[in-house]
Amino acid sequence: MLLHLRRSFILSAIFLVLFGLAYPLAGTGLAQAFFGHQANGSLTANGSTLIGQTWTGPKWFQGRPDGTVLTNKSDQVVVSGTNQPGPLSAALEKSVVQQAEVLKKEGIIPTNDLVTTSGSLVDPDISPSDGYAQVDAVAAARGLPPATVRQTVASHVHSRELGFLGAPYVDVLELNDALAKLG
Repeated sequence: MLLHLRRSFILSAIFLVLFGLAYPLAGTGLAQAFFGHQANGSLTANGSTLIGQTWTGPKWFQGRPDGTVLTNKSDQVVVSGTNQPGPLSAALEKSVVQQAEVLKKEGIIPTNDLVTTSGSLVDPDISPSDGYAQVDAVAAARGLPPATVRQTVASHVHSRELGFLGAPYVDVLELNDALAKLG
């Protein structure tokens, strides 16, 4: 019986070292070596390209409204994906109307995606048509020619994944980083 227990213990220790330490370390090492930017959260100077940022004012392209919720104001703990209202929700209607009013004041024609949250509530992407809807307002606020701003949007349109999955999109953080370099 002790022989069986010893074999079980040795086998458990081997598997613990292999699958509990070596495998995760190898995966982390490969991710850092070959996909370092993505493994570290796809960070830029202004945040992650994977999570929507809040941009205020007409000088910046606006993304979809953010759905994060502050759950503990003293510590500012942010939780995402916690409050997705249904289509008949009065809170949804109120937030859409408020967001549309803010966009109209900035000279932006509100589109569906610019006034509603994404399914994840933190999506950083907008459709190319949402980007083009904001060109005139951003160009006027920055004193840039609309053609230059339109070209900036066009150069930041990502095509479908693998050529057929999903829809074309524009990452708002990347677009605003490029806009900041224009002046």
